[in-house]
Amino acid sequence: MKAHFTVAILCFAATLAWAGGETPANPEAKVYFINLSEGDTVQSPVKIVFGLSGMGVAPAGVEKENTGHHHLLIDRPPLGRGEDGADELTYGLPADDNHMHFGGGQTEVTLDLSPGEHTLQLVLGDAGHVPHATPVVSEVITITVE
Repeated sequence: MKAHFTVAILCFAATLAWAGGETPANPEAKVYFINLSEGDTVQSPVKIVFGLSGMGVAPAGVEKENTGHHHLLIDRPPLGRGEDGADELTYGLPADDNHMHFGGGQTEVTLDLSPGEHTLQLVLGDAGHVPHATPVVSEVITITVE
């Protein structure tokens, strides 16, 4: 019984470490928008192309050194503490209208965005959708959809 308890505790601890943003990133890695810049005015649908240097793209669930997959934050504050108070840097990114996951390894998307201003930020996530130990994030940009 004691051995089973010890194994359970070790498995739990390993799960917490994996889910705690412990995946290392290349310190030189950068994620960025290839076709959009701060202040751009665009038409909907908007094609958004993701750029990544210093690391590679791998689908969610694939644990391979120096890889991750893209997440797009739309119309929300910069990465950090979510609206529900959960620390996104530790516990991962939710999936909702403001947090798009590209767990298949996609590097672009075309979105129907309503007219007006929209903020966009890219975040690279590890196999479990958690930002890396040194988060790889883009600057937040604001675009206007006509």
